[in-house]
Amino acid sequence: MHTHILIPTDGSELSDEAIQYGTALAKAVNAKVTGVTVSSPFHFLSAEPEMIADTLESYRERMTTVAAQRLAKVKEAANAAGVSCEVAHVEHEHPYKAIIDVANNKACDLIVMASHGRRGISAIVLGSETLKVLTHSTIPVLVYRASRAGLSSPYFAAS
Repeated sequence: MHTHILIPTDGSELSDEAIQYGTALAKAVNAKVTGVTVSSPFHFLSAEPEMIADTLESYRERMTTVAAQRLAKVKEAANAAGVSCEVAHVEHEHPYKAIIDVANNKACDLIVMASHGRRGISAIVLGSETLKVLTHSTIPVLVYRASRAGLSSPYFAAS
C-alpha cells in the first residue's frame, strides 16, 4: 500500500488532527512520514501586519521558530505511534507547490492534509491550498476535514 506519507501542517488545530490521523495511518500500513510546513518569503511591501514590523532577519528567525513548533507536533505524533519521521521547513511563495515539490523529492506516495472546508466568498478570497494540491498533484491526496457535526473524517482523492 503506502510506504511514505507526507503530512503538511499550517499549525492550525485541524492540521494537528490531520497529523494524528496521518501518523496513525502510517502506523497501520507500516509507512514512514515526512512533515512539512511552508512559510512565505519576506516581502518589503506586504499586507500582512507581522511582515510590516519585521526586518528580513527577524522575520526569518520568527518563521524558523514557528516552523519548529509546527514540525515538533509531527515528530511527537510519529514518535508516539512508533513511526519513522523526518521534517522539512520550506520557504515558498506558493505553499501548494512547495508541498507537491517536497512530496516528489522525498518520493512520498500519499499526501495527508487538512482542509478547513471554507465555502463561498471566503474560499474564493482565501483560496485553498488543499484544493490546489488536489488539482496539481500526481500523488494521491487524502483530505482530512471537520464535518458539520464537529466530527472529522478523511476524504480520499486519487490524483
